[in-house]
Amino acid sequence: MQMTMEHSLKIFIAGHSGLVGSALIRNFTANGYTQLVTRTRSELDLRDSQAVDAFLQSERPDAVIVASAKVGGIQANNEFPVEFLLHNLQIQNNVIASAHEHGVERLLFLGSSCIYPKFAEQPMREESLLAGALEPTNEPYAIAKIAGIKLCQSYWRQYGRQYISAMPTNLYGPGDNFDLSSSHVLPALLRKMHEAKAAGASNVIVWGTGSPRREFLHTDDLADACRILLEKHNDPMQIVNIGCGEDVTIRELAETICEVVGFGGTLVFDTSKPDGTPRKLLDISRMRAHGWTPAISLRDGITSVYDWFLKNNASARRS
Repeated sequence: MQMTMEHSLKIFIAGHSGLVGSALIRNFTANGYTQLVTRTRSELDLRDSQAVDAFLQSERPDAVIVASAKVGGIQANNEFPVEFLLHNLQIQNNVIASAHEHGVERLLFLGSSCIYPKFAEQPMREESLLAGALEPTNEPYAIAKIAGIKLCQSYWRQYGRQYISAMPTNLYGPGDNFDLSSSHVLPALLRKMHEAKAAGASNVIVWGTGSPRREFLHTDDLADACRILLEKHNDPMQIVNIGCGEDVTIRELAETICEVVGFGGTLVFDTSKPDGTPRKLLDISRMRAHGWTPAISLRDGITSVYDWFLKNNASARRS
């Protein structure tokens, strides 16, 4: 049976002001959804179970998207494993459990490609979950996300709730975090290249060997996939990967960013820094079966994000 969703349904987007949440707002609004419910972090702390419960009891949304999470790159994950495990567990447990208590029939939980084993067969299929050891540098975050998947599946098994889970690949887009100590690799490199160009620097240091392969998806493509899943996917026991189906080395990524930014200096690879997982490429067959395909190429996406960064440099997120 295929689920159907009316555009008049009330949808709570948890984390609406973040990188993913803002893209969800743009996509759902453009596709005719008229009742999108949002709350800022100052208005609703999702780590507070009583506050979340009171909010969902009052608002009674028809559907929920859990796009709120504590996220960061290798350095942040290494330095704050407690927060990456505890805060994410608190957020997702509170939202998912309270959604059930207050009769929310449809929920989409967003996980991460880091849930898969460090040496999973490539491209990574959804069946690889729990088939091997995780990458140590982001294991706490991955464990939290795996717990969220299992919670959604448990609500399906025990209560019949249509609580589904999607696993995005590495994401980037307008409104990204450009803080060099906590950001992911693409926005960090973009800022480094921009500042090196402005300063007339001769080189830019890139963490690791440059050999790991990564897949990158623009958040507007992710948002479109999320909308389709919320409208069509009806098997909570079957998680769904969301990626672009292609990967590049970190060196290739850095070289593309250099070209887009116009930085003509040298790339220096700091091999004392960790590489992380050797390769992370998702098998997106399940998502393609829903009729979805990514529309934004990596170069075009980087160009659009750099344009956004130039226009919003003073207010761009730095932490």
